[in-house]
Amino acid sequence: MKTTIVECSFGVLAFDEENKLIEKVLFSNKPQNAAKSLIKIENGKITDEVTELIDRLRKSDYDMFVFENASLANEVQRKFGVKVEVSKPSKAGENFRSNVERFALETGFVKNSEEFALWIRNLAMEMAKLRVKGAVEKRDLIIAQAIQTLDDLDKTVNLFMGRVREWYGIHFPELDRLLDKHETYARLVLNLGNKENLTLENLEKEDIPKSKAEQIVKAAETSMGADLAETDLAQVQVLCKNVLGLYQLRQSLESYLDKAMEEVAPNVKALTGSLLGARLIAISGGLTNLARRPASTIQVLGAEKALFRSLKTGARPPKHGIIFQHVYLHDAKKWHRGKIARALAGKLAIAARMDAFGGRYMGDELKADLEKRIEEIHEKYAEPPPIPAPAPRKEKRKWRKGRRAG
Repeated sequence: MKTTIVECSFGVLAFDEENKLIEKVLFSNKPQNAAKSLIKIENGKITDEVTELIDRLRKSDYDMFVFENASLANEVQRKFGVKVEVSKPSKAGENFRSNVERFALETGFVKNSEEFALWIRNLAMEMAKLRVKGAVEKRDLIIAQAIQTLDDLDKTVNLFMGRVREWYGIHFPELDRLLDKHETYARLVLNLGNKENLTLENLEKEDIPKSKAEQIVKAAETSMGADLAETDLAQVQVLCKNVLGLYQLRQSLESYLDKAMEEVAPNVKALTGSLLGARLIAISGGLTNLARRPASTIQVLGAEKALFRSLKTGARPPKHGIIFQHVYLHDAKKWHRGKIARALAGKLAIAARMDAFGGRYMGDELKADLEKRIEEIHEKYAEPPPIPAPAPRKEKRKWRKGRRAG
């Protein structure tokens, strides 16, 4: 026998082929609990109410179950091993929705129309809260916050290291041009301190290459920097210690982002890497928003100012936005960048949609296709295009002031 199962605001109901109510399982009379059950059912998950109703119907020899929710139908079939159909909308569902209040009264869920109206209001508020909470709990929004924190951390580290280099430069100004890497500079100042301690042996212990260590030692011996008191040097070292702590925090954030991107957007990560992929998600306002954008928009994300300026002034539009950070674009020749940016944006649009809407993983295939296209671009456009000759300037016609006839 066949039965149609319909979820509603007050429970889960079963109708026979003549659209008559044959079984029901009502929700809790608490709006919070009912809202949780209804949200789960809408998302295709089996709740206690659905399980109880299916068990009752199976005992009554019903072996075919019709659902309006395809995800719920598949889940019931997988869990209970029964035959299911999907019909949206179903005749039973349409009949029920046109008489919801009557069924609520007949089943004894409410006593009168006023109580039912109050229930609908309270349930709608609770469901709205749960949907908002669910949207906030999406991992892609967490990723956006993490990458923005990482960028703020970089700004902070650069600001502090600028101060460290100026401060320690009073004592040893020559070291600034010898060490470009901030982390190495801060570690040497923290561990060795006074320039007199910058010996070849100590520098090699800090994993400084021998040639660079010899340059530092020679510069320290002939340095024009002033001597610093121990208390002054200690303050610089405290700042260096905090900076190195920020570097450790940054490394931890990078590891976290790498794992989170693997879970949330593996296809995007395969194409762009964790950091660039996270920045694209952050700029778009979420993975779903990124997936809804066309490839042409993804190509210029982050270059909105240049795009609007070109629309306003008629200047050439930008060929790429933040995706310029990708190694394929950053290392490409200038006349290749526009074509590579288009190819990359096209693959990113596919990857984002697969990640956002539950597609399979095919990041490796997309990356291989992109690399193949880039090779074609390099072969086809090996030489730069000829520079067009400037258009000849039109000579301005000179008007001579004639004499008025007498």
